[in-house]
Amino acid sequence: MTDLPDNARAVRKEDAFDVDAVVAWLGERAGISGVPEVRQFAGGASNLTYLLRYPDRDLVLRRPPAGAKPSSGHDMAREYRIQSLLAPAYRYVPTMVGLCTDPGVLGSDFYVMERVPGTILRSNPPAAPDLTAQQTRTLCLRIVDLLVELHAVDPETTGLNEFSRGAGYVARQVSGWTARYAKARTDNVPDFARVTGWLTEKQPADVASTVVHGDFRLDNIVLDERDPLQPVAVLDWELATIGDPLMDLGSSLAYWVQADDDPMLLATKRQPSDLPGMLTRREIVDYYAEKTGLPVDNWGFYEVFGLFRLAVIAQQIYYRFHHGQTTNPAFKDFWVVVGYLDTRCNAIIDRIEKEGR
Repeated sequence: MTDLPDNARAVRKEDAFDVDAVVAWLGERAGISGVPEVRQFAGGASNLTYLLRYPDRDLVLRRPPAGAKPSSGHDMAREYRIQSLLAPAYRYVPTMVGLCTDPGVLGSDFYVMERVPGTILRSNPPAAPDLTAQQTRTLCLRIVDLLVELHAVDPETTGLNEFSRGAGYVARQVSGWTARYAKARTDNVPDFARVTGWLTEKQPADVASTVVHGDFRLDNIVLDERDPLQPVAVLDWELATIGDPLMDLGSSLAYWVQADDDPMLLATKRQPSDLPGMLTRREIVDYYAEKTGLPVDNWGFYEVFGLFRLAVIAQQIYYRFHHGQTTNPAFKDFWVVVGYLDTRCNAIIDRIEKEGR
């Protein structure tokens, strides 16, 4: 049995569930016997993720937060099916155990998968791996390669094209995230009117239609326990779909805080992307373009979109805290981050307009 994961904590009272009901369901669905030790992974800010620790194996349970309304971000059946279809073509998907759609068990859909042991790089990385700057650069390139490889998966042959809504992905994303922000806005955050207007005006046509992850970050990637330079799994597929790969890259790099960023941005860091040897955002974009052949001359649009989308996600989470739907103190200052992201988006727009592009 591997050591307890560093971010597996006692289950928060508001996030507790009927363990006996899950044990009975797993026994019937997968022939798994025994009562596991249950811990909650602390990193998730959307869906809830739990460790089910048995004497001979570790499983992971995923379910929506209490009171969450059905949506693509909380659709457990969708998340389960995407991973099931993707697994034969993309070896970094965890092994699925089962999906429960019976509300009589936990009151909502949930699914269980095998836990992939390994190291996950968080904002404060663990003591291991202790990498040199060159090793960190190698790891960073391999992580970008994970995204390149994902975007090369054929939606048609995997069956994942069932999640495609056809051309117009960029337009749907801009309008969709704009509407989500308006719905989640509270009186202490900016309206993002200039940003959303600019995105609407400047949006390009889709450059391609590929499998996109939607939340591709360092802390959603598991590294091999024996070889910390080798990624072995990609986690959190709740936002995966078929869409424009540059929108996926832009969304990913919204989280990428580098060592020379301003203090406010460094304070928002959720992954160790500023370690010596990590590529800069621009280096990642150029490397990705070289590997895929996709055009990145209009990169400013994707950069602004990614930051705006991140602001919406932060605001949706803060909205739940603001209205007492969660008491998790980690969310209480998210409104400050939302305001900062509006400032950052506008600074990029100012630069682009000054350059006349």
